[in-house]
Amino acid sequence: MLYLSQAIGRPVLDRDGDSIGKVADLIVAVGDRYPPVTGLVVETDRRRIFLPWTSVASFDVSGARLSTDKLDITKFHQRPNEITLKQDLLDKQIVDIDGRKVVRVNDLRLDEIEGKLHLVAVDVGAAGLLRRLGIERAWRTLARNSRVPLPERYIDWEDVDPVETSIASIKLRVPHQGLAELHPSDLATIIDQLAPKDRVGVLASLDDEAAADVFEEMEPETQVEVIEDLDPARAADILEEMSPDDAADLVQDLSDETRQEILALMERDEAEELGELLAYPEDTAGGIMTTEFVAIPAALTCAQAIDRLREMEPDAETIYYVYVVDGEERIVGVLSLRDLIVSAPGKPITEVMIPEPVTVDVLASEDEVAEVVAHYNLLAVPVTDPEHRLVGIVTVDDAMDAILPDAWRKRLPRLAERH
Repeated sequence: MLYLSQAIGRPVLDRDGDSIGKVADLIVAVGDRYPPVTGLVVETDRRRIFLPWTSVASFDVSGARLSTDKLDITKFHQRPNEITLKQDLLDKQIVDIDGRKVVRVNDLRLDEIEGKLHLVAVDVGAAGLLRRLGIERAWRTLARNSRVPLPERYIDWEDVDPVETSIASIKLRVPHQGLAELHPSDLATIIDQLAPKDRVGVLASLDDEAAADVFEEMEPETQVEVIEDLDPARAADILEEMSPDDAADLVQDLSDETRQEILALMERDEAEELGELLAYPEDTAGGIMTTEFVAIPAALTCAQAIDRLREMEPDAETIYYVYVVDGEERIVGVLSLRDLIVSAPGKPITEVMIPEPVTVDVLASEDEVAEVVAHYNLLAVPVTDPEHRLVGIVTVDDAMDAILPDAWRKRLPRLAERH
């Protein structure tokens, strides 16, 4: 076992034992489960040169001993599939996939596997810092005598995702594969911790739908920062995949110039839908509603209603309720999926629905909406215009979001998951 901090600065000797310089860095080739060391960067009196690992006879805490006295003094140039451990990883941000958080690299652990040195783990604990200061051994003795534990924390390389810009994503084993498998809420928390230059790289590894899910979980300030750093065309694609109410909230917070540029690149229907939502004051039912809901004509039977739902393949934020409308799109009733499924196929839905459901006006205050949702114990409340036409719904999570303090808002679970 060898730590990077124990190797940097150690002497490099040729086959005859003469010094040729000091270890400046170690190079590994990514692609394997544990990247193998492929060479050394050696600092001589005049330049930094590359030594292939095949020229190294031995390597330990005392330094490197070469198996040759013939050196290529060509200046070191990093190859596309390689990363340098000190320059690219030490003191850089990485994502601990298993721990779902961003941490900083304090040291790197290398082990011999089948006769070759490999990068196996990242040290993110206090021990790594003490080792680099040269006081780890003394501190361990003190800690042992004082019966005080020395915090140690290592992350297996398989559970690491380097995100620092200096490490181009094309160099990773599978670019951000581990991050892409996280829950959107966890990934949003991680992105919130990253430097702005790293956020775009992570989102580049996600498809538009996955990125939209993550955006919906981000803090509003982070949403704005990230969307403005993205290419406008990509930003437009992500907004199209977001639920309309979340997309409208985000677009509302953008600068006028950015908003107009992105809306111009969106599909016409989506852009018009967002434009309609943006026309409502933010603190009203219209400002917090979503236009993703399921509505069916009042003339259908239960069997026809179920067939209609199959045809629609609804991607609504919630289909716990199915709303019933007349020919003028006015809401006349509401169905629960349970009642619809257990009713006789030929039964008219007007005999199954709850008539005259509770609604809120599109200009009702968000406090009024939350009061209605809480009072009637609703998962969602329909929103109507002055002609009583159904124009949207406000789900319980959005209703509570509007009135809860930030600290409590983060604890409220999402009503609907997209996965």
